[in-house]
Amino acid sequence: MPANLMLHRIAARWRFCLKLRPTVGRLAVSTSVRLHTRQRVVRADGAMTNLNTKAWLSLTVLAIVMGLLLFVPAWTVHYWQAWVYLSIFTCASILTTLYLMRYDPMLLERRMRAGPTAERQPAQRLIMLCTSIGFIALLVVPALDYRFGWSAVPLGGVVVGDILVVTGFYFISLVYRENTFTSATIEVAEDQKVISTGPYAIVRHPMYASASLYLLGTPLALGSYWGLVVLGAMMPFLLWRLFDEERFLAKNLPGYTEYQKRVRHRLVPFGW
Repeated sequence: MPANLMLHRIAARWRFCLKLRPTVGRLAVSTSVRLHTRQRVVRADGAMTNLNTKAWLSLTVLAIVMGLLLFVPAWTVHYWQAWVYLSIFTCASILTTLYLMRYDPMLLERRMRAGPTAERQPAQRLIMLCTSIGFIALLVVPALDYRFGWSAVPLGGVVVGDILVVTGFYFISLVYRENTFTSATIEVAEDQKVISTGPYAIVRHPMYASASLYLLGTPLALGSYWGLVVLGAMMPFLLWRLFDEERFLAKNLPGYTEYQKRVRHRLVPFGW
């Protein structure tokens, strides 16, 4: 083979290799990016699946525990007020959980970190312990009332109680929709901002206001006047938590003191 032809072929092969090398590099980088993206998606899907599983498990356990707290003290399953109340509570909780799973999983995760052990401040741990005991008593006392016949709420009163429970859950869903930072504990998230729209334009603590409707309706829905005594015992702790939360937010959340000046009422629209 002539020397000039051999040199020409060698040069052609080198030019081909030089053209191929960037392409191979780009393919390797593209494949690596796709692989890392797929891994992130898989991890995110796995975390979401775990969160949803945990949420459904928690809701199931809560419904079972509430059923035991109602029917064991009543010593009968023929406690129709309890069945209606438990059905309303479970259905409302399922709808709320489905909404948060689809539109705000971060809020769902925040709401699942609840209870005395989730609080950072000792005072809040005490408050949440007392309110947790109070909620248990809010179910047990009406059940005992039904069993021993201490009091009897007429059908109209039971219906009013159920309506208050439904209304309370509805307003709670509005709070969730408006404020993604509605944590179950007193804290300030890294990117949290003051919410002053929706129900927050009427009262500073719409979650407490909504929960108050639900709590007030519970004894009536369960057919017990004595349950209202338990609610009265719970209120000082709920108010203590409200005042403590306001002090914390005024100190740690920028813009909250100005919000307090704009929205004057804490809990009751146009009242207090």
